[in-house]
Amino acid sequence: MTGSNALLFDETQANIAETYRPLSSVWEGSDGELLDAMLDFYPSIDPDPILDATYNTGRIWRGSTRAESIVSMDIDPQYEPMILADNRTMEGVPDQEYGTVVFDPPHVGPQGRDKSVKRFDVDFGASVECGKEHGWTLSYLYPPFLEQAKRVLKPEGLVLAKITDMVNSHRSRWAHCDFMRMAEEAGFTVCDLIIKVRTGPMQSNKWKVAHHARKRHCFWIVCRNGSCCERRPPANSL
Repeated sequence: MTGSNALLFDETQANIAETYRPLSSVWEGSDGELLDAMLDFYPSIDPDPILDATYNTGRIWRGSTRAESIVSMDIDPQYEPMILADNRTMEGVPDQEYGTVVFDPPHVGPQGRDKSVKRFDVDFGASVECGKEHGWTLSYLYPPFLEQAKRVLKPEGLVLAKITDMVNSHRSRWAHCDFMRMAEEAGFTVCDLIIKVRTGPMQSNKWKVAHHARKRHCFWIVCRNGSCCERRPPANSL
């Protein structure tokens, strides 16, 4: 780096320091508010356009200032997505098109659902199989998505993934660990993990005996399509 470029780099870092606002690793607000915070905090490049690869009804964007500008993708036409496609193949989506890809996959399998309390099929993807042939997890959904996300993201673009662990076949299944490992294997750098908490655990009068703590949290995992976690100053600033 030349002397003039070094000075510009130092000035850029000083400007970043002046505007720095910490982002907590534990979040008690809404998904939409957290998405806004992450999209302000992490990008090295313009985070737009933003592709939500699991849009469904778009409920994670409630409360977000970016809700109206999201490019929606879903496999189900009833939600009228902008892109009707499976996020494991992303047919017709150009290479290096997006600054951010958001991923909120199914969180539980079809066992133990109580539709009188929650619309599990819609809200948690409870219709997606995760039986013995899938290792009792939904993690088999992650590698094909990650391959496509790698393809459609710009260099230094972000994957923001909402992942929840579950209990299936009498054991805890650590989906967030699977996702981070699979993201690294797909060529991403896993940069951060934010714990988002609910006000209280889900409850049902059908549950009489518990052997695991009732989960009142999920994880937002931040992955960069590059080799470095730290934000880099824009190329034209050097």
